[in-house]
Amino acid sequence: MKFRAKIVDLACLNHFTRVSNMIAKLAKTCTLRISPEKLNFILSDKLASGGVSMWCELEQENIFSEFQMEGVSAENNAIYLELTSENLSRALKTAQNARALKIKLTNKQFPCLTVSVELLSSSSSSRIVTHDIPIKVIPRRLWKDLQEPSVPNSDVSIYLPALKTMKSVVEKMKNISNQLVIEANLNGELNLKIETELVCVTTHFKDLGNPLLPSESVSQSRHPEDMAEVHIDIRKLLQFLAGQQVTPTKAVCNIVSNRTVHFDLLLEDVSLQYFIPALS
Repeated sequence: MKFRAKIVDLACLNHFTRVSNMIAKLAKTCTLRISPEKLNFILSDKLASGGVSMWCELEQENIFSEFQMEGVSAENNAIYLELTSENLSRALKTAQNARALKIKLTNKQFPCLTVSVELLSSSSSSRIVTHDIPIKVIPRRLWKDLQEPSVPNSDVSIYLPALKTMKSVVEKMKNISNQLVIEANLNGELNLKIETELVCVTTHFKDLGNPLLPSESVSQSRHPEDMAEVHIDIRKLLQFLAGQQVTPTKAVCNIVSNRTVHFDLLLEDVSLQYFIPALS
């Protein structure tokens, strides 16, 4: 297996840094999947056991000026690496205003993702800062657990309000309860609700709009005002919202009643899918 890539455009470097910062906030450890066309950051906690799942995808040609890789084999031309997200984020933070950044797969007594940052000094000479990020190469037999998640047919799909507004609301609600109800309908209405023995608090969002979905994915008999709802761990929602540093160009919430909530975001040219399971 071989992998090496280079970024020379400052805007691309800053974009890649923002993506890595977001991933570090969403997942302590993640899988980095490298293929000829794409990079994916994957978190695959089992939804059935209460864990969240994430699938983040970016086209390599939108980021890298040079990109070379050889996967496990010609038929399985991909590389799957497990890494600590914060390590990559920390390495990229040193690359602000760098002349160039190189990433390559190395073996320095243990497998590493080596990040080399070329920085300009005040004397116009350049200096290289190198970070060796420990990784674990994931064997081929485990790849089947790290594929793009299938999106279940949703009962309601709705556009999200401004994520900053949503985050400030959820932060206040977290002080009252660990559980949150998300409910929405096909009239563009979304409610965030907490209920305890002492208090019931609901925040209403209206006129958000509903994406057009394939007819078979929505129950034909569903009345537009009927709410689909899911009870989730409020901390998992807050972690997702805290990870968003950039206003997405598209933000959709898909609710499968009493099963899962699926967030589908487009951030510039990076797509992010995030699944939070319902509380049992």
